[in-house]
Amino acid sequence: MLVAVVALVVLLAIMLTSQYNGLVNLQEDVTAQWAQVENVYQRRADLIPNLVATVKGAANFEQETLRQVVEARARVGQVTAQAGPSTPNDPEALRRFAAAQDQLSSALSRLLVVVERYPELKAVQGFTDLMAALEGSENRIAQERRKYNELSRAFNAARRRVPAAWFISMLGWDFPPKAYFESQPGAATAPKVEF
Repeated sequence: MLVAVVALVVLLAIMLTSQYNGLVNLQEDVTAQWAQVENVYQRRADLIPNLVATVKGAANFEQETLRQVVEARARVGQVTAQAGPSTPNDPEALRRFAAAQDQLSSALSRLLVVVERYPELKAVQGFTDLMAALEGSENRIAQERRKYNELSRAFNAARRRVPAAWFISMLGWDFPPKAYFESQPGAATAPKVEF
């Protein structure tokens, strides 16, 4: 009887350890991917002052559009400064972060539409290089957000499965659910481009 009790306790300890360590690994994966998401957003933000300077120097450009891009980048800087490792645990903080990034994406889209009116600007090599770098950044952002959502889904599913859900509840383990990036409202509707 004593052997059976000891075996049961050892089995329970192994199961608890396995569940806890599995959740820790998944949580660390989400945290690392969140850092990568911030990294690619920072790369884009770092490109924008060079893009704005190139556009200003190459054309008598529409100042309102440039102002909107600069202001959107400043808002992103403010929200990013407030964001941190706990942002994936807070759906509202993630929503604010994503909204600021989406505003910057929107301002950049307007900038690209306006650029179409200035063919001489597209011939400037510095502008062409910056646009290629910015396009690469946008692709990286999409990929990193997708990876982040996949890891968040895996973590959220693991924490809801039995027996992990029981252990989290009974033992008070600190594994809050991770928030997801979601598309902007109206993202399914293609934007109208008018010249």
